Amino acid sequence: MALVRAGAAELGFAEEAPAWRLRSNQFPSKVGGRPAWLGEAGLPGPAELACSLCGRPLAFVLQLYAPLPGRADAFHRGLFLFCCRAPPCCAGLRVFRNQLPRKNDFYSHEPPPEEPPPEAGESVCLQLKSGAHLCRVCGCLGPKTCSRCRQAHYCSKDHQAVDWRSGHKQVCGKADNLDNTVPDHNFLFPEFEIVIETEDDITPEVSEKDDEPEIIGSMGEAPVDELDSMAKHESREDKIFQEFKNKIALEPEQILRYGRGLAPIWISGENVPEEENIPGCPCGAKRIFEFQVMPQLLNYLKADRLGKSVDWGVLAIYTCAESCSLGTGYTEEFVWKQDVNDTP
Repeated sequence: MALVRAGAAELGFAEEAPAWRLRSNQFPSKVGGRPAWLGEAGLPGPAELACSLCGRPLAFVLQLYAPLPGRADAFHRGLFLFCCRAPPCCAGLRVFRNQLPRKNDFYSHEPPPEEPPPEAGESVCLQLKSGAHLCRVCGCLGPKTCSRCRQAHYCSKDHQAVDWRSGHKQVCGKADNLDNTVPDHNFLFPEFEIVIETEDDITPEVSEKDDEPEIIGSMGEAPVDELDSMAKHESREDKIFQEFKNKIALEPEQILRYGRGLAPIWISGENVPEEENIPGCPCGAKRIFEFQVMPQLLNYLKADRLGKSVDWGVLAIYTCAESCSLGTGYTEEFVWKQDVNDTP
């Protein structure tokens, strides 16, 4: 149970972990694999987990266990991030929040055991205790079923076709327990536990020598005022990027930074949101910064391919300042993407 602490800057690192530690009843923070859903009621449906740009099903990126101290209704609280990994799009992003009181319909009042259960193994659970069926490909809500065997569940026709090509055609109607025959669909990201550590207060000193970069080469007929403006812009961009590098220099493997109500660190001065760019929550409250996903995570996702692939410089996640309680369902929050090509 890797939880983040509100009010302090925390860093997340990806580490390998046994499968049982990444299941829902352990309240994990994790990368990749299938979502370890927190509340089992009101899961986001296929429409909510479709890319708003290309319409294809989104892939689960990570989840963060982030309860709020002093909030009985958010004793358990999770944030779930999804992205589009379907080329040539690879651009859609959505994030959802779910929270539960300590006494709820899904989990024990006591903390989870620290030892593996006797039946700990690698089998995939595709039906929640609530009765909800999950998609065999992505692990999200699966309201569709195979018309032939009526046992395999899917979020979409896309994923039904993927599973059919990946082996369901051969086992359809023959296997009693399809959970034991789930193939690798080459859709999920590699799975890791997210280990949380407090950021060191000591950061490297920022060099001042980059503040006024030397302009080299032909200036053509550019006016002096234009050159001054360009030089100042480049100087500012260089400084912001250098500050970003300095900030992560002590812990270069960090994949996320958590600090609810704090400020994100940007990789560039370009495409930085203003307050009016962050939509408010439907409850009427403002959204505030909660955590950011760092570009280092891409190394663990192994999403590189020829042509377009999943990519970002910074993903900043903003959530309801009141962390409003909307029943046991999942509430969509807001992601701001700053690309690497926004850097100078």
